[in-house]
Amino acid sequence: MNALPLADIPGLPGLPADRILKTLRTHRQGPLLTVELNVPEQGNAVTDAMLGDLLTVLDDQDPAVRVLVLAAAGDDFCLGGDRGEFAEHLAHDPTGGGVRASGTMARRVCDALTANPAVTIARVQGRAIGAGLALALACDLRVGADTATFRLPELALGLPTAWGGLLPRLISEAGAARVRDIILTGRVFDAEEAHTLSILQKVVPEDALDAAVTDWAKPVLRRPAPALRVTKALLNSLTASTRLADASVLDPELLAAVLTEQQQASTAH
Repeated sequence: MNALPLADIPGLPGLPADRILKTLRTHRQGPLLTVELNVPEQGNAVTDAMLGDLLTVLDDQDPAVRVLVLAAAGDDFCLGGDRGEFAEHLAHDPTGGGVRASGTMARRVCDALTANPAVTIARVQGRAIGAGLALALACDLRVGADTATFRLPELALGLPTAWGGLLPRLISEAGAARVRDIILTGRVFDAEEAHTLSILQKVVPEDALDAAVTDWAKPVLRRPAPALRVTKALLNSLTASTRLADASVLDPELLAAVLTEQQQASTAH
């Protein structure tokens, strides 16, 4: 994991707070924390282990952190949820208890990113699919490589778009009509379209991703911490007021209901 070029920021000491977890690596530079999804050989697919590691990092986050960068190792940001793990959950508990527990963790992780007192920045390269798109969308600011691609294939896989509160966030950012298109077709869309949809706020060449993150981080790190914290809370509050019908708290139940019904139908045949 490369450090971002932030040495010229006054009062930014380097703190030895790097951590290596099973599925993540973290790197701390003063009030900036980078959290890197680190299972590139599996396309950084989201597993319960990754959700647990993310919760560990987010729950233990130092209040002095003012910017959190969510990045990923390898060619792809994240290829979505691990469907094999869903199958294992159903094999162990056909009533869907394991799927519900996993869905609840997903919601907690995305909510922790959104409600984080620090400004969160998603750094996206390669493919961001399903749950990977949800993780990026939970962040305040999102920059993607011009070669990045996005997809929500859940419907084609026989799943509802019910993971981590993705759907209300996506409708709030991109608009309902456009969201219907990308969900119902399950088509791949590129970084420029993601920018048009406000899924990304910046698109840059892949070798300029770190510089783009730094361009956002530098001014934020200079802001007084109390004003930054309150402003972030205000923005979250005002955004939430546009999602009064947000029923994504039911995401784990919906996901479990669909998967268990499919499991029952397959065993009946």
